[in-house]
Amino acid sequence: MHQLTLAEIARGLADKKFSSEELTKTLLARIAQLDPQLNSFITLTEDLALEQAKAADARRANGESGALLGAPIAHKDLFCTLGVRTSCASKMLDNFKAPYDATVVAKLAAAGAVSLGKTNMDEFAMGSANESSYYGAVKNPWNLDHVPGGSSGGSAAAVAARLLPAATGTDTGGSIRQPAALTNLTGLKPTYGRVSRWGMIAYASSLDQAGPLARTAEDCAILLQGMAGFDPQDSTSIDEPVPDFSANLNGSLKGLRIGVPKEFFSEGLDTRIAELIHNSIKELEKLGAVIKPISLPNMQHAIPAYYVIAPAEASSNLSRFDGVRFGHRCEKPKDLTDLYKRSRAEGFGPEVQRRILVGAYALSAGYYDAYYLQAQKIRRLIKNDFMAAFNEVDIILGPTTPNPAWKIGAKNSDPVSAYLEDVYTITANLAGLPGLSMPAGFVDGLPVGVQLLAPYFQEGRLLNVAHQYQLNTDWHTRSPAGF
Repeated sequence: MHQLTLAEIARGLADKKFSSEELTKTLLARIAQLDPQLNSFITLTEDLALEQAKAADARRANGESGALLGAPIAHKDLFCTLGVRTSCASKMLDNFKAPYDATVVAKLAAAGAVSLGKTNMDEFAMGSANESSYYGAVKNPWNLDHVPGGSSGGSAAAVAARLLPAATGTDTGGSIRQPAALTNLTGLKPTYGRVSRWGMIAYASSLDQAGPLARTAEDCAILLQGMAGFDPQDSTSIDEPVPDFSANLNGSLKGLRIGVPKEFFSEGLDTRIAELIHNSIKELEKLGAVIKPISLPNMQHAIPAYYVIAPAEASSNLSRFDGVRFGHRCEKPKDLTDLYKRSRAEGFGPEVQRRILVGAYALSAGYYDAYYLQAQKIRRLIKNDFMAAFNEVDIILGPTTPNPAWKIGAKNSDPVSAYLEDVYTITANLAGLPGLSMPAGFVDGLPVGVQLLAPYFQEGRLLNVAHQYQLNTDWHTRSPAGF
């Protein structure tokens, strides 16, 4: 049963081939057996999962149906979950049990999804490798010596290893799409505001967006359907009708205009990945798509702009973790200042401290105009480049990452080299656009992804293209040896 996709699980439950309780027990046993190799989970919620599975079976027995009713999933450990530890993979929140459910958690629970637990991640979602977690690095099931990507690496590793069919993630600068690419999954970052951020512990509020990780575009459509929608509790949520994301999966790609930015194939991209991306382009051309060269001239400024804006917002968001109200508190503080200093120094890891310092500096008097304001101006130029491009093409295609997964620890002494792995993904976050990564092949036995970007609220178009591509290729069906 562990090889079934979400869509196959929905059909199996509807046809009474197995129950949600049977499936849940099977996957929980598989997690207990295999996850020690991967470290993809922080918290397992066996009792809650079995309770939800029994409730889902009862609902089906009473005539209810639904693609997510009884389907097992897991949540990245920054979605608040009532009564369950929500740690953000940080010592700071190691003892924090959320007093409420995030909107994403509540919506998926209402749809009948069964939550098996909370997945490991980079601390406070800050990282590209899932190595900054207080609970240790997550390992890539395709090669246990390599990273799975971050910050949603726990969700990606668990789904790639067939521990469960799908999981939630968040994407601030590529943190769904990059681990999807490095573990042979499909990962979707929706339009900013499409999915509620309420109850999602913030890293950078103007960039963070929740989305699905699964093996197929069809499964991402199913999970996104349960996650999306306006939320009055979230001031950044957009009141936009939610379409049926599965309705147009089988639409023709004939005449679809695909833009390929020349900047995506410049120095820094592994030539073997470039070849696989060009092979993907040929596959889409066979399906009727029309390829058009385009330019995104301000992409070269994306990394410096992002690494001013994101740390600036992080320094503000993380100021609430002060050892007073909740989270880690130092022992025997001498006074309030000592309490603040030692609680934060002990509670935050090196990467989080680094970004807080950068952000606080960029926002400080005398530097705000020189750094933060300039970065926001570049952000607008990047958005304008995309708007101009989408006047000419329907979607934009390129690599998801410049390299395949690297060895654990290989970039620890040079954080900037890890930041550069986000070069193709962060532009979508800066502009607020939807983006999707799908499997495109392998380099040295490690997966590679191709990225698709679309205009605002065109997630359905991305899913349609990815689904048609997956009907005509088999990269997404391949699973790591031993799992």
